[in-house]
Amino acid sequence: MSGDVIVRMWEVRGEAAKLADLISWVCDTAVPRIEVEPLHISSEVFSSTDNRVVVISKWRSSPIPLPDPPKELVARAPHVWDFTQVDR
Repeated sequence: MSGDVIVRMWEVRGEAAKLADLISWVCDTAVPRIEVEPLHISSEVFSSTDNRVVVISKWRSSPIPLPDPPKELVARAPHVWDFTQVDR
């Protein structure tokens, strides 16, 4: 339906020894690149004990992809999913 907010979930598994560097890259480089986009509403960054970093971003439409992280910081390439809210 037109006008629905799109929630994008971006998830990457980091190299254990470089997780702090990956989080810094996400917070200082990747997220600021999308926050300036006019259709961007908000973003949140999360990390887990199993070396994953997740960015949840909300968009009015047409989400902009995050840049690819430096290869030396990741154990697996990022995965991306888009969601819309369910009326219940």
